Amino acid sequence: MEEREKLDRTLKPRWVWAIAFGSAVGWGAFVLPTDWLAKAGPLAAAIGFFIGAILMIIIGISYGYLIKNHPVSGGEFAYAYLGFGRNHAFFAGWFLVLGYMSIVALNASALALLVKFTLPEIAKVGLMYQIAGWNVYAGEVIIACLALIVFAILNIRGASITGRTQFIFCLLLILGIIILSISMFSHPDTVTTNLEPLFKPGVPAISAILSIVAIAPWAYVGFDNIPQAAEEFNFSPKKAVWLIIFALLAAAITYSVMIFSTAVAAPWTELVQQESIWGTGDAVSSVLGQVGVLILSLALLMGVFTGLNGFYVSSSRLLFAMGRAQILPRSFAKLHPKYNTPYVGILFTCGITLMAPFFGREVLLWIVDMTSVGVTIAYFYCCAVAFKKIAWSSQSTTAEGEVSPLRKTIAFIGMLSGAAFLGLLIIPGAPGFLSTPSWVALLVWMVLGIVFYIAKARTFHKIPESELDYLILGDQENRK
Repeated sequence: MEEREKLDRTLKPRWVWAIAFGSAVGWGAFVLPTDWLAKAGPLAAAIGFFIGAILMIIIGISYGYLIKNHPVSGGEFAYAYLGFGRNHAFFAGWFLVLGYMSIVALNASALALLVKFTLPEIAKVGLMYQIAGWNVYAGEVIIACLALIVFAILNIRGASITGRTQFIFCLLLILGIIILSISMFSHPDTVTTNLEPLFKPGVPAISAILSIVAIAPWAYVGFDNIPQAAEEFNFSPKKAVWLIIFALLAAAITYSVMIFSTAVAAPWTELVQQESIWGTGDAVSSVLGQVGVLILSLALLMGVFTGLNGFYVSSSRLLFAMGRAQILPRSFAKLHPKYNTPYVGILFTCGITLMAPFFGREVLLWIVDMTSVGVTIAYFYCCAVAFKKIAWSSQSTTAEGEVSPLRKTIAFIGMLSGAAFLGLLIIPGAPGFLSTPSWVALLVWMVLGIVFYIAKARTFHKIPESELDYLILGDQENRK
């Protein structure tokens, strides 16, 4: 049995919380409030985000249980293997790989969008072509690519550097939100009546709320970066569940504050009708001028940086875990000789995402919408494994030996939540039903997965179960 590569334990609790919170918030809280207002209205959107956060916390409790017992890289990939075997592990890992890398690319494109709004003379240089109605400029492509390269280098240089910078980015992000929200609500030109109507006219309140709840798997994806980094904790993995809960609550507050701060600028029903590449920026500019745009831009910049940082961590650790299990080429399990980081996974993520800016933001949004399905499937797997492993009573003690009717019930509710999220995305007529381009992207990725699995199946299934237990779970006692 070959020696198993191990990552250094360097991540502190506050750094891990920052990885989860910063990744969950990312650029969305600063770019998309007008989209959410148009979809649901201010109060419905806020309620939807808090309901989504509660459901994600229920799912997060199962994550906390599995992290406590199995603090290894790979997250849902490792948990799916633990509960249901190697085929399920491949299925969960395949969807997550694309999901994480797509979000890395989308954060880079959000940076280009910021420059396009604030410094159009730089971003709108060298019109190359148009894809799906989106003009692709050489300037914005260069900006996005530079961001991807810089954060790849930062991640290669060590998890401690990544964690420390992530925490600083999050502090600056929170400071920007506080200053911006106070300035918007205290300004003499803003009135709370601009928030009316609180729900979207002509749409049932429950439908408006559910349209936001449906995007919760996408909005809060990033809290599951915690299990991806679990192997690098320098603290007890028992703390993970609280880090997840605090990160999700902080993200829900952030989303809600930014929605209300945008809506108070002017009657929100008028705001959402304006054509703009950045509706939130226009709303803040109309009240606070260039100073407000500067504060918002700095907060958005920190959100982009935290998203890039966090999802480079998760994608590279997932690739590392799959390479260590020999589902992917073994080169993904190699660690940098100096920094002991999974540099092959980082470089691979960088290489793939460097292609994304050339396809335009609209195409990338289709792919990211599709990845919500994969993320939701991963949530379901996590809760299903926790439900399987936790016992109702001492007469049915599992391999972990944990008896907790409460946790088992929570895991079951998490399973139902995951199934409900999936239904909102794939059931025709549901509020979050995927667009046709997103369905096409999903089917293409599924076909690629089938082809890849067929190519690797013989080699993968030749690995003895005891060896695979060791490679994925870290020791031969953590068996299914």
